[in-house]
Amino acid sequence: MSKLRFHAVKETLTRKPLKIEEKERRSSIFGNNVFNEATMRQFLTKEAYKSVMDAVQNGSKIDRGVADHISTGMKEWAISKGVTHYTHWFQPLTGATAEKHDAFFETIGGGLAIEKFGGGQLVQQEPDASSFPNGGIRNTFEARGYTAWDPTSPAFIYETTLCIPTVFVSYTGEALDYKTPLLRALQAVDHAAVAVARYFDKNVKKVNASLGWEQEYFLIDSALVASRPDITLTGRTLLGHSPAKGQQLDDHYFGTIPNRAMSFMRDLETECMLLGIPVKTRHNEVAPNQFELAPIYDEANLAVDHNSLLMDVMDKIAGRHNFKVLFHEKPFAGVNGSGKHNNWSLSTDTGINLLGPGKTPMSNLQFLTFFINSIKAVHEYEELLRASIASASNDHRLGANEAPPAIISVFIGEQLTNVLHELEGVTKGKLSPEEKTDLKLNVVGKIPEILLDNTDRNRTSPFAFTGNKFEFRAVGSTANCANPMTVLNSIMAKQLIDFKAEVDALIENKDMKKDDAIFNVLREYIKTSKNILFEGNGYGDEWQKEAKKRGLSNNKTTPEALKARMAKKNISLFEDLGVMNRVEIEARYEIEVEEYALRVQIEGRVLGDIARNHVVPTAVRYQNILIENVRGLKDIYGDDFKKYAKEQMVLIQVISGHIEAINSGVTKMTKERKIANNIQDSEKRAEAYCNKVKPFFDDIRYSCDKLELLIDDELWPLTKYREMLFTK
Repeated sequence: MSKLRFHAVKETLTRKPLKIEEKERRSSIFGNNVFNEATMRQFLTKEAYKSVMDAVQNGSKIDRGVADHISTGMKEWAISKGVTHYTHWFQPLTGATAEKHDAFFETIGGGLAIEKFGGGQLVQQEPDASSFPNGGIRNTFEARGYTAWDPTSPAFIYETTLCIPTVFVSYTGEALDYKTPLLRALQAVDHAAVAVARYFDKNVKKVNASLGWEQEYFLIDSALVASRPDITLTGRTLLGHSPAKGQQLDDHYFGTIPNRAMSFMRDLETECMLLGIPVKTRHNEVAPNQFELAPIYDEANLAVDHNSLLMDVMDKIAGRHNFKVLFHEKPFAGVNGSGKHNNWSLSTDTGINLLGPGKTPMSNLQFLTFFINSIKAVHEYEELLRASIASASNDHRLGANEAPPAIISVFIGEQLTNVLHELEGVTKGKLSPEEKTDLKLNVVGKIPEILLDNTDRNRTSPFAFTGNKFEFRAVGSTANCANPMTVLNSIMAKQLIDFKAEVDALIENKDMKKDDAIFNVLREYIKTSKNILFEGNGYGDEWQKEAKKRGLSNNKTTPEALKARMAKKNISLFEDLGVMNRVEIEARYEIEVEEYALRVQIEGRVLGDIARNHVVPTAVRYQNILIENVRGLKDIYGDDFKKYAKEQMVLIQVISGHIEAINSGVTKMTKERKIANNIQDSEKRAEAYCNKVKPFFDDIRYSCDKLELLIDDELWPLTKYREMLFTK
């Protein structure tokens, strides 16, 4: 094998796992590096503590004078733990996190200095915003942007830096990040859900959206990754033949965790405990060297921050263990890709999960109300929900017989399907006493029998009810959870607002009692949204045909899917709720289509480089060896040499065919790429990359992968799948 590949594999095989000793119980170190309630009680005045808690619980503003007290306490806590710098930690529209570190250090003259961190520095900063994506909100020379403290997500210490979670907005106030629209959406669903929840409990004052994500990822030795320019530059393999053994034996899933991976996980989990990230579950996933971790559920905003932080931490911890974490949705062809399932629910400040069935008919009616409204929301906005998970990387995964399809549908299981069917069959109009009794006993009254695992998990469903929550399974592993959570909570808020208006109208105009009005509206929702319900195999061709008949969208590519963002109905949704204005919506659309084109552009350039500068020269070198072999046979056997060189001559011809196909494919791809680059309209440019450039990838890869099977293993320049996936 090539020298680079040889040394990479040799270095990997000699790795030994770092020994990680856990000397303390995890519960005792949980949140030690977080400015949480316990820490605030210790380092803040009573007034400052109360002000922060009011902001967290009630959304009240913090007075600038009080902010000085808070910043002083926060600084003293941080310095006591060896911290020297602070940063506003935010999530710009790059998909990564961002931070600019400033020291507490200040000079005061006379050769003296102090540690300083005031309320103004805590509450607001002015980072240079010129190089962050803005989607045309401002000109490049207009660089001013602001980060503003989000007190609902506690500050934390990471690597001697105090990190303060913040929003990021432009000089004119438009959101330039993921957090700002999410916070607005959470506020909208809180207000809408409280109004509906008070039909059942007048004591409800707040409803929180909860999120539990499940992060899937691959662990590949860093030396092997360094020998693969495609992984290094794009996060995935652009070529590489599948090994003889992949995941077909199902022997990796839930198997014994390899020693090196376990050492990484234990180190990671310790760091997570210190940062207050409540990771709980770890296991092998389906593909070789693929794993998953998941936390305990948390309030959605905090859960989103934790996931963004976790991905940064995973990358750094992996480096200590000589691993590279691959978050890409499809880093390897032929084996499963990675997702980030978003488990979502709504809970009241009285301790009730609104998507939990409960134990009484009244709590069941509450459950049915939020359950059916969730289904209706997805039915009304399925294209927007699909757009929220669209990306160049997730396109490789959706519908690839391992993940949910691009068609958004809802799975609820047989028992709840029967419940909805019975509810739908109730007579129209005002319910008679007999119907109400029948309804509560035969339909609503049986819901307490539902167990959390009463339905099998339909792995092919993008949006599945799993007992007391909905699992949005189609979210990609690289995604910032804020994007789908903003959409999901927004459409739920809109749906609940509409629901309450309809119920109140029936109560006021039709002289209906509350329960009658609720049942009547829910019954109509069941009828109008049943097309979104699907219990079968989402991978089958039959479902695609059936979904088309039902009028459901099937936007298989990102350029197709993202157009839903600009639909009049969806723009109105965000504007009416105050989640985003038109400028912010248009900016995000512009950024996402531009990012799609850039990612495909990068992949095309990398693939062309590897194919022509690595694969073709290696093929020619091996072909020359074969030619010399044929010449030698001719010298020995004379005119009879063809009898002995038949296979070599066929192989030479086959190799020539693949070389020609690669060069031709790269030339055509490059030509189409140049045409696409000259298209000024970003939407049309993205479509050109999707429909004109990307199709060449598979053809070029096919010939490269065939050459991998034909060429001497000692000559092949790139680390192979079997080495990356099966080296522990």
